[in-house]
Amino acid sequence: MDLIIKRPTPLHILFCVADHFEPGTNNVTSDVERERVRTLLSDYPKLVRNHRDFAGKIPKRTWFFPPHYHRNNNLRDLISLCERGYGEIELHLHHGKTKPDSAENLKRTILQCIKEYSVFGIFGTENGERKYGFIHGDWALDNSRNGKYCGVNNEIQILKETGCYADFTFPSLNEANPIKVNSIYYAQGNPKKAKSYNKGLRVRRLGKKLGDLMIIQGPTHPFFKNRTLWGIRIWGDSINGTPPTTKKRIDLWVKTAIHIRGKREWIIIKTSMHGATDCTAALGNEMDEIFNYLETRYNDGKNYVLHYVTARELYNIIKAIEAGEPGTTPEDYRDYKIKPPVYNSLINQPEGSEKLKEYVFETYN
Repeated sequence: MDLIIKRPTPLHILFCVADHFEPGTNNVTSDVERERVRTLLSDYPKLVRNHRDFAGKIPKRTWFFPPHYHRNNNLRDLISLCERGYGEIELHLHHGKTKPDSAENLKRTILQCIKEYSVFGIFGTENGERKYGFIHGDWALDNSRNGKYCGVNNEIQILKETGCYADFTFPSLNEANPIKVNSIYYAQGNPKKAKSYNKGLRVRRLGKKLGDLMIIQGPTHPFFKNRTLWGIRIWGDSINGTPPTTKKRIDLWVKTAIHIRGKREWIIIKTSMHGATDCTAALGNEMDEIFNYLETRYNDGKNYVLHYVTARELYNIIKAIEAGEPGTTPEDYRDYKIKPPVYNSLINQPEGSEKLKEYVFETYN
């Protein structure tokens, strides 16, 4: 029996796009890197101009931006999109590639990122302090890939100490993926053990924070590549055109029904992409068709109500559920804990400081 039938109605669909935005991927020239950014600036407003959720809000994207591409005015130009209400920026960090990183260097790198990103108004605030969402480069959170692309076993604690409100890395479909799938939960860091986020306690209504870091996952589900037993595959939350996202797959995202315990009717769909390199999917017909289907199939106001949310807004809504807030719509809680950033693209800071470069390139080139 369809799981949706058993749930209270209407079902509220919270749709979040986490973009690992890396314009210089594959060691392209500066001209290609800049063209990727210009394509985003030009095409994203065109993509979303005719799309709205139930509350009349356009689809917002969350760009997780790595500091090694803070150059050529990339970050400033991205901020200009956020100023116009098209999305928000959070932190994406690659480290430990050329050699294992150290806890000391990781912490100072993150703090320096916060300092330099904040000049542009990046990151929302809670009680006056900057808070950030996080995606780990190469999916190697907490040294989970056998020492590659990280090197720091106490990464979970460092993220907590530096103001990370939640991690949005998974699913990864490799050895880094936690055993616990299709859930929102708290990870407890263990400095003596890699991949300490592997298990954790699920976030629940009227619950408490029981761990160091909230893990917000996208859907993982099986699908059949062909009509044989040998054709079964595991699919994650990625939107990249290979293969294109179909209506059936969107239905599976909904039926996977990631939610907070005690609030089964608010369904969370966190998707991911590499928008700079997969721009055909991220900015073209595939993304347009995803929005079209969500707005026609899952937005009638009676059975389904659609909400386009940023990573920060999604976290705030989750925290409101956890606190047992009585509201009947997620719209009441977009800014519940962490207040929205106030962006400023007029800052003349075309690239990161020499100090930031030193920290980042200590272990990653």
